[in-house]
Amino acid sequence: MTKNLKEIISEAESKKVAIGHFNISNTEGLWGVFKAAKNLGVPVIIGVSEGERDFIGIHQARALINSLQAEFDYPIFLNADHTYTFDRVKEVVDAGYDAVTIDGSKLSFEENVSFTKKCVDYARSVNPNMIVEGELGYIGTSSKLLDEIPEGIVTSGEGLTTPDQAKEFVEKTGIDLLAPAVGNIHGMLKSIPDPRLDIERVKNIREATGVPLVLHGGSGTVDEDFVSAIKAGVAIVHINTEIRVAYRDALRLSLQESPDEIAPYKILKPAVLAVEKATSGRLKLFNQI
Repeated sequence: MTKNLKEIISEAESKKVAIGHFNISNTEGLWGVFKAAKNLGVPVIIGVSEGERDFIGIHQARALINSLQAEFDYPIFLNADHTYTFDRVKEVVDAGYDAVTIDGSKLSFEENVSFTKKCVDYARSVNPNMIVEGELGYIGTSSKLLDEIPEGIVTSGEGLTTPDQAKEFVEKTGIDLLAPAVGNIHGMLKSIPDPRLDIERVKNIREATGVPLVLHGGSGTVDEDFVSAIKAGVAIVHINTEIRVAYRDALRLSLQESPDEIAPYKILKPAVLAVEKATSGRLKLFNQI
């Protein structure tokens, strides 16, 4: 693997495509995502939230991605998704992750700047090539099925990230990537469509900041908005809830159809295939395949 993540992101932007970022909680999810990407021949980012990496193991997650990079010489990268404290940022920087998402979105603007800059400075001191992402604008925290839009989330108008705010935030923190609030939400609504994205805002933020944008909360977003947002400046799209649902539904069916089966690799195989199928569909869209 000759290109680092920064080069892969730059390449995606020049092609007007986006890199898919998919969260995993175990090796089954990892294999599903990796097989989908490898079959299509596109780069992919594996995300592990604080809870996910506590479950897998911080260093174990790094070792799993290292093994795939080494065995297949493939552009698969590891991001420490949604990291809320300096100590937790420090541990993934020290563990050699490719990227870290610093989430100060619940903080005031000034507190978010201070927290994010402290993390950026530390990451740069340890690994100048590490990709550091900041968040500006609150879009929720949970990758789950929702009955309604959670309290505190604004999906249009005032409350979304503005180009001026974004520009100031990027300049003061030195981040490589910005995840703004542009109508997106974490999780996926059960019975009504997710809010539509403010594509003009995406375009204006990208132009104002000069850094690639990341779309969080991609699950449930309509295909048209994905395509438009990518053209407007989104270089990475996060998907989690959709593949969690695919995994759960396939596992439930597997247990129902084979109630006497006790071999985990047989019980879990349909879940891996379901994750692969869901991931493949999103990667085709993001890469215009």
